Amino acid sequence: MTEYGYFLACEEFTPRELIDQARRARQAGFTRLAISDHFHPWNDAQGNSPFVWSMIGALSRTVDLPVTTLVTCPTVRLHPAVTAQAAATSSVLLDDRFALGVGTGEALNEHVHGDAWPSFDQRAEMLEEAAEVMRELFTGELVSHRGLYYTVDNARLYTVPESPPPVYVSAFGPKAAELAGRIGDGFVTMAPDPELVGVFRENGGAGKRVVGGVKVCWSADREKAVRLVHRLWPSELLPGELAQILPTPAHFEQASELVTREAVADAVTCGDDVDRHVETVRAYARAGFDEVYVGQIGPDQEAFFDAYQEHVLPALRG
Repeated sequence: MTEYGYFLACEEFTPRELIDQARRARQAGFTRLAISDHFHPWNDAQGNSPFVWSMIGALSRTVDLPVTTLVTCPTVRLHPAVTAQAAATSSVLLDDRFALGVGTGEALNEHVHGDAWPSFDQRAEMLEEAAEVMRELFTGELVSHRGLYYTVDNARLYTVPESPPPVYVSAFGPKAAELAGRIGDGFVTMAPDPELVGVFRENGGAGKRVVGGVKVCWSADREKAVRLVHRLWPSELLPGELAQILPTPAHFEQASELVTREAVADAVTCGDDVDRHVETVRAYARAGFDEVYVGQIGPDQEAFFDAYQEHVLPALRG
């Protein structure tokens, strides 16, 4: 049966707001949490980017829900050995209720050291090697590694969970879905695409978890909600590889000028139509997803949680 969680957007909210949302999500009946990992927001209007590993530590002391990163990049900004230590400690704090969602990353977050941004094929190779390094370190044994991209010299994690955290791999196209099936313990993707899920399943993903996320804007005033989403999250509608290769929020703001309010109204569930919200989330269950994380755009979090507690979640579990 599909589980429904809440998506904590580090790009849009302060640390205190995220903690409050986690508490309220549990009260509303969400059974899991996901959290994004960003160095920069997508645009200046979003205005935030707290450090995800600090946030996970705080969440572990706030609620007893499982937490998944959606997603972190363990290849450029942080070395996979450092990511492994952060993930292992997070899993210990969460009593093994942590999953490490990883991806090949975006230049927006990973260019900050000044490294050249690799092609997708190279980033995929880096991610595969990083997953190997992290899994070795999760054993708690002494690890030395000499690979194409990474070196680990006599490293050992002394704080490790009883079971290594599962590594879920993000993918938005068939080539990446094949990689996720081959190296991942699960699959992360944001669209309820049964064909892409099928590619994952056929390439080693049979029996593994499929995880998705969707942003909505619950509001009694649908037009106001559309304007809000158009201001804060037009980047969700940018096509192709732009989200992976644009390096700064200013570049995303420039590209987002091409996104119209009409496109937002068609693509994002806005307003207070319960049936539309239910159908938006239920599409993931029909596509074979095991976990779906819903994020509310904008400040009206309380109305969202009330509506989902009273109407949307009961209908989904009906």
